[in-house]
Amino acid sequence: MGQPVERESGAAVRTELPPGQRLQRGWPVTHYGPVPKFRPERWEFRVFGATADGDKRCWNHEELTALPYASVVADLHCVTKFSMLGAEWGGIPARTILEIAPPAAAVTHVMVWAEYGFSSNLRLADFAAERTIFATHKDGELLTAEHGFPLRLVVPHLYAWKGPKWVRGVEYMTADRRGFWEERGYHNVGDPWREQRYSYQEKPGDGPEL
Repeated sequence: MGQPVERESGAAVRTELPPGQRLQRGWPVTHYGPVPKFRPERWEFRVFGATADGDKRCWNHEELTALPYASVVADLHCVTKFSMLGAEWGGIPARTILEIAPPAAAVTHVMVWAEYGFSSNLRLADFAAERTIFATHKDGELLTAEHGFPLRLVVPHLYAWKGPKWVRGVEYMTADRRGFWEERGYHNVGDPWREQRYSYQEKPGDGPEL
């Protein structure tokens, strides 16, 4: 993969902390379960579900990392209350995936799938946001395995659990359903500026219809 060809101006990046957060120096390792072993000969990234043409799209690791590389400067807000400010994330913008493998007109949400069946649901608008990126690099260096190599999703305007590590695919959905942590009591939207941490805080319209 080449060097960054695009970088968002830091002027657009917030520098204050969301409510309840503390500034973190360094980058703690936080995840559920073991760190998966990367096997490039078996690895693939899939887009499936309600695609515009009804077909799924797959890339192996070499093909995915050959897609246009971009970088954004953005914060990372963990629901455990630490925030890491001003990191440079490099990789493939989510918008690029949407352009190459467009969703059907009825799609409203996506489910991002990762190793071990881990999942996180997002509104399509959050997934398509300008700074949502499938990161392969942080601050110009490849991600480590503990931090999500070979691919993690970064959704800067939501809590970090909405951007899984070790991503393997995206499912387009015409209705919302909860992902791994959302099924276990975390907020369905996860906006740190509204401190949407837990499901008991949800208001009508925040979660899937029963």
